[in-house]
Amino acid sequence: MESFTREQLQRGAGILAIVLIIILSIILFVLDPMHIENGPGSQPTKVYFADHISPAHALVIEKFNRLHRGSIEVVPVNLPFDKFSTNERKELLARSLRSKSDRLDVFAVDYIWVPRFARWSEPLGQYFPKSFRAEIIPNALASCMSDTTMVSLPMYIDIGLMYYRQDIIRRLPDGDAVEKRLQASMTWEEMTTLRSRLGYQGKPFYLFQGNDYEGLVCNFFEFIAVRDRQFFSRKYVDLTSKMSPKIVTEFDENTAYDYMLKENVPFVRGWPNFLENYRKRKNADTIKLNAIGRAALPHIARGTPASVFGGWNLMISRYSANKTAALTFLSFLFQKETQIMMYEAGGYIPVNATVYADTAFIQRHPELAYYRQLLERGFHRPPFTDYTKISDIISHFVHRALRGELTVDAALRSASEMIGSNKVLIK
Repeated sequence: MESFTREQLQRGAGILAIVLIIILSIILFVLDPMHIENGPGSQPTKVYFADHISPAHALVIEKFNRLHRGSIEVVPVNLPFDKFSTNERKELLARSLRSKSDRLDVFAVDYIWVPRFARWSEPLGQYFPKSFRAEIIPNALASCMSDTTMVSLPMYIDIGLMYYRQDIIRRLPDGDAVEKRLQASMTWEEMTTLRSRLGYQGKPFYLFQGNDYEGLVCNFFEFIAVRDRQFFSRKYVDLTSKMSPKIVTEFDENTAYDYMLKENVPFVRGWPNFLENYRKRKNADTIKLNAIGRAALPHIARGTPASVFGGWNLMISRYSANKTAALTFLSFLFQKETQIMMYEAGGYIPVNATVYADTAFIQRHPELAYYRQLLERGFHRPPFTDYTKISDIISHFVHRALRGELTVDAALRSASEMIGSNKVLIK
């Protein structure tokens, strides 16, 4: 890893910019190689939508296109998570929008990117009045704003939580009581006792995402949200040597889930759609998946349980020539029926409050009511325009501390100095 001044970065970033633009251009070219401009009424208006196109996304796009056949056609631009990291996705979108390309109409962003992309996005407040916004759950609505302007619409929200193996916990004579404590949020001190009771001393007990990326930053913020200045050094780094295997420093979400299932680890930190996504995999271990429960993240004694918000928002390009059609698509994605489809097909937590008012639906999906409880404990990452730069620095130095390459004090000091300087980190 090296640090560079902003001027050095600007001189050296040309090749990367060209590569990213070429990649996105190829994707769009394959979708519409002729880019023929059709006369009025001759062809439906094409709305190009860039996102990770999951099976759930594909279902709602197919439904929208069927309902609007002959007038609007949404063309998915797939940027899958297994091929593009979140940072690569961000750069692909930023490069395209910076060039004022009209080839993208609607694009999805990690909600924490909203302030950065606001300059390239259509303000939405005039299209979604207060009566409409009243139906957006408050935690999600807060992520839609840049200063006081609404520039995005939430597609779904996430909340950090912990998964646990019910079959392992139920070996204890008081297993039911332990599960209730887990769901309410155990203290880390209670987790230490539980590890001993289950016979997991010296074995992997708790997994988290420790690789050098945004997922690690989410974990980091959740640990320090309890407002204990010594917690990072006393607990977070300590987990890698006591509760967690060293290999967590290589984990993202999916590798952590895989390891939990394969090695029978009792606990893993994750996001809400883990089980829904894994059940759709070929050769899924349904026995183990059916034995996994949801719980709140642990907290320290005298501390307050806390989980970081995640989720993805939708924005319309300022340079789109099809804003009316794009707005129609955004409104469709927010509809109650669409939000229900996204949840049932992919586990994406709804942001439309009317879904939670549907008692019959909540009775069929009691876990959604639990997610709503967890949302009440959630907190947002800082909505800085240069958040990605800050996040890259934090993840780099926290990762090095977890690996034992730096002391905790040295890691925090170095991160603080770089954030306060005019330097950026190149990975």
